[in-house]
Amino acid sequence: MDATNPNYLMDILALLLTTVVVVPVFHAIRLGAILGYLTAGAILGPWGLSIITEIEEIRHLAEYGVIFLLFVLGIELKPEKLWQMRKLVLGLGLSQLLITAFILYGISIFLGASQHSAVIIGFGLALSSTAFCLNLLNERGGIATTMGKMSFSVLLLQDIAVVPLLALVSLFAGGTAISMSDYGIALLYAIAAIVTLLLVGRYLLNPVLEKIVASQDPEVFIAVAVLLVLGDAWIMDLVGLSMALGAFIAGLMLAESHYRHQIEADISPFRGILLGLFFMTIGMGIEFNLLWENFINIVGLTILLMLVKACIIYTLVRRSGVRRDIAIQTGVLLSQSGEFGFVMFGFASEAGILDSQTSQILTLIITLSMVFTPFVVKFSNALLLKFYTPEITDSHHDEFIEDSQGHIILAGFGRVGARIGAILNSANVNYIAIDLDQKRIKKARAQGFPVFFGDACNVKVLHSAGAEHAKMIVIALDNPKNIDHMVPLIRQHYPNLAIHSRAIDRHHCAYLINQGVTTTVSETLEVGLRLTEEVLLGSGLTHETINQVIQEFRDDYYQDVVKKVAENKVVMGELRH
Repeated sequence: MDATNPNYLMDILALLLTTVVVVPVFHAIRLGAILGYLTAGAILGPWGLSIITEIEEIRHLAEYGVIFLLFVLGIELKPEKLWQMRKLVLGLGLSQLLITAFILYGISIFLGASQHSAVIIGFGLALSSTAFCLNLLNERGGIATTMGKMSFSVLLLQDIAVVPLLALVSLFAGGTAISMSDYGIALLYAIAAIVTLLLVGRYLLNPVLEKIVASQDPEVFIAVAVLLVLGDAWIMDLVGLSMALGAFIAGLMLAESHYRHQIEADISPFRGILLGLFFMTIGMGIEFNLLWENFINIVGLTILLMLVKACIIYTLVRRSGVRRDIAIQTGVLLSQSGEFGFVMFGFASEAGILDSQTSQILTLIITLSMVFTPFVVKFSNALLLKFYTPEITDSHHDEFIEDSQGHIILAGFGRVGARIGAILNSANVNYIAIDLDQKRIKKARAQGFPVFFGDACNVKVLHSAGAEHAKMIVIALDNPKNIDHMVPLIRQHYPNLAIHSRAIDRHHCAYLINQGVTTTVSETLEVGLRLTEEVLLGSGLTHETINQVIQEFRDDYYQDVVKKVAENKVVMGELRH
């Protein structure tokens, strides 16, 4: 896909057209987007229609999808929660890597590999695909679940292991070996870079973002978000760490920021497009000619690899006290090998540790393991649903479930929203408030309110705030037009989410109920009733009489609203007929 070639536009159009046609078909037959992207890539690649042949050039671009994915993961994981998971990362993650690599090393030696080749093969295949696993996890509740916590611990340790594994390849290569002193200095640089970035994120990032938001230019805000992700990735690459790990650290820098929901929403399109492109390059890279020549051996080795990894992970997760079904799901999810294997085996082939034929076969095994994973996950879930009943004594391990589970989303933190938030705080009810007024947010956060910067009328911001896991959403926006825009948007994307909204008057109440609001409160009514209550009290009426009069008027008012809604539905029904 050479930019100097006038036909590069045709490559882009082919990628987009194939995605638009193939991926929805796979969604419709319930095989998921990942398999759709893999199939689209295979169709366009050298072994399909040969529309795109320069796979490596596209793969370099597609790798940014993994970078943005790790950034979003970091922004959703607070540093203290990550610190709580340290034992899992070092225990479960390190055990999985070392045990799997040792067993695969033994299998490689048995199949005739040399000592150094077997070590590289063992570690290269022991790693799992971050992009595949996290995308599949999103379909199963994300990292907030027990399975998500276990899987992420393993994947994070594997990302950290990238640097020493590349150093190991250099060591085996001979002349290019890195001395221990050089490696120690590189490690110190890496640690210093990580600590510096985290300190910058804690003390400098919010003031900078505050200035950007004050300019009221959303394009600049998006540019800053992208700059932050790619800048951190570049810095980590400079000190020898993986770019994906740098993006993850960038996410951690923003995990406590009140801008995180808006940034996550702005980054989401980049992540989605580039991740889709990443999966397509995997499909393009399948060498069907080599596969047909060694079909039984390659497929057999792929199945053996997945069985070995799944069994090891299942055993380790069970030893952590987790239920059998969750251990099985975690083992199956992590059973494939990952994209870093392409890099590691390519590096080893260039260094002369692996011959070209072996490197190509290993690359094909990794690719097939990725292709098989969605099918195996789907099949194992179906079997568990049919045959497995959780035991009462099974441990649930819920201590790391995200705080944003079963919470309330409060849209707008003006006069009405602030009062609602204060009462929710007093009642110890978990909620997240979203507002666009920078001064209002700063003041509210200084008082300890959980208010975040973001456009509540943007469905991506709502998704970032955990709308799919929320109990309800309360709309307290000042602008009626924003309320009118927001309600149908929520009802379209979250049809089962309860919506409680403020309204201007009786007609507005009727309109919002027609649009799907669960309950609505009229501002003019409640203000009028409150003033009337004071007037009646000053006129000498008893509290009982006043409450009765006020409540009767309120009931009549909202009954009239319901009547108008019913009339509107009748009219609409007649128009349809």
